[in-house]
Amino acid sequence: MGTPARSNPSEWVDRHGDYLFRYAMLRVRDRSAAEDLIQETFLAALKGRGAYSGGSSEATWLVGILKHKIADHYRHQAREAPLENGDLREHPDPSSFDGSGHWVSGPADWGGNPADLYREKKFLDQFTKCLSGLSPNHANAFTLREIEGEDTGEICKVLNVSETNLWVILHRARMQLRRCLEINWFHRNTGKGS
Repeated sequence: MGTPARSNPSEWVDRHGDYLFRYAMLRVRDRSAAEDLIQETFLAALKGRGAYSGGSSEATWLVGILKHKIADHYRHQAREAPLENGDLREHPDPSSFDGSGHWVSGPADWGGNPADLYREKKFLDQFTKCLSGLSPNHANAFTLREIEGEDTGEICKVLNVSETNLWVILHRARMQLRRCLEINWFHRNTGKGS
């Protein structure tokens, strides 16, 4: 059996750099951090090159390494960042709900399939801006859960929070993203907002 086909490491930046950078930017929302993570990914890949079995594409292998680097980045941020607003057990904004706990007003109409909208560059740019407007803990929790698809236990370990706190953080992140997108995307596109 031969060695799996792989490109020369000197070609990695040209072949995979742009995709890895976009992948990292969506998740860490900071150009400098994304660049550092890509560099760390290439260094780790270079060191672990002999362990690459070829069972997946080279791009998939590099994304796997990058995902681990991003999780380490989140762990580091969680250790250094204090929790926002002190007590995470406080209740959500009551003005969003009626006396029976139902939404006062539901989310804005997406105007089509959300998956199609997510592929639209202008929407993705606005979504990234809204995600960047969240606190690091809120943005990281949302990214790990909704973009990375991590399970609750892993997110709690990465962010060093309890499961109850994680659900509060996720609720707040979703509420803030909803508000930001309704103001900056949906209202703008329907002529109802600025």
